[in-house]
Amino acid sequence: MRRARTLVTTKESPVSTATTATSPPPFGIVPPGFRLPDQTRVGGVRLQVADLQRSVDYYHDVVGLRVLSTSAHVAFLGVPGSEEALVTLHAVPGTRAAPRRGRFGLYHFAILLPDRAALGRFVAHQPAHRIYAGMSDHQVSEAIYLTDPDGLGIEVYADRPRHAWQSIDRQLVMTTDPLDVEDLLRAGAGRPWDDVPAGTTMGHVHLHVGDLDDAAAFYHRGLGFDMTVWTYPGALFLSAGGYHHHVGTNVWSPGPAPTPDEAQLLEWTIVVPSPADAEATGQHLSDAGYVTSADGAGWTTSDPWGTRVRITPAL
Repeated sequence: MRRARTLVTTKESPVSTATTATSPPPFGIVPPGFRLPDQTRVGGVRLQVADLQRSVDYYHDVVGLRVLSTSAHVAFLGVPGSEEALVTLHAVPGTRAAPRRGRFGLYHFAILLPDRAALGRFVAHQPAHRIYAGMSDHQVSEAIYLTDPDGLGIEVYADRPRHAWQSIDRQLVMTTDPLDVEDLLRAGAGRPWDDVPAGTTMGHVHLHVGDLDDAAAFYHRGLGFDMTVWTYPGALFLSAGGYHHHVGTNVWSPGPAPTPDEAQLLEWTIVVPSPADAEATGQHLSDAGYVTSADGAGWTTSDPWGTRVRITPAL
């Protein structure tokens, strides 16, 4: 993958008093004005795929998501104990697979398991499906990477405890190191994988963008995420509430945006604590010059490369 630019211009102070969050994080650069609440999280993603049954089988059998409901062209998948859809599949006949080097938009979405033992069981489960999986140790987390039948990227990961995270000059230390697979398998204790456990969430999304400074303008100064990692080659990572990242952006794909007949991320969701928080976020984006719209479910906007984002209050 291309590693183009390594720096993002960072003129903001590491601490800002004009925030909506309750406390500054131990690392990172907060935006100069509006800041997302600490309780902000990532919600579900909507994907365009070619064959609904093929994708439902993959996301259930390989990834381990529970089928919540289906219709002729749409399926909703989630986790035990929750009716919130983490992945919504929209089947459009004739959809072509995403190209290998990607388009602007989805690099991967990331399903966060509640503990390391669950990730160990997930790793042990993969050979049964003859699935090739990429694996990385990011210091803050351990991750497995998959590609669905339409070429869309998936990460399944578990976090290390926050007290083990490190920072240098307020920048979080994140790496891409080899994963200790044998130790991870031992954490699974030989127990069988029985689909994703309760407590599984959508941890983050990672997006291909065309320019990191423009990504910082939209996701940091516009949406109000803190920047957490800004010198990783060709990438910028952002979060709310002191998490390692809710959003990753990179310039590793040449683009352009996907065409209507290609598999793609149709929309991803940011969940904020209250309707007032959703309105404040949408209004700040609008004041910053981005096109937004409000409906009964929250606010929607698109980043500079056409990736649609929905801002919605927690249920």
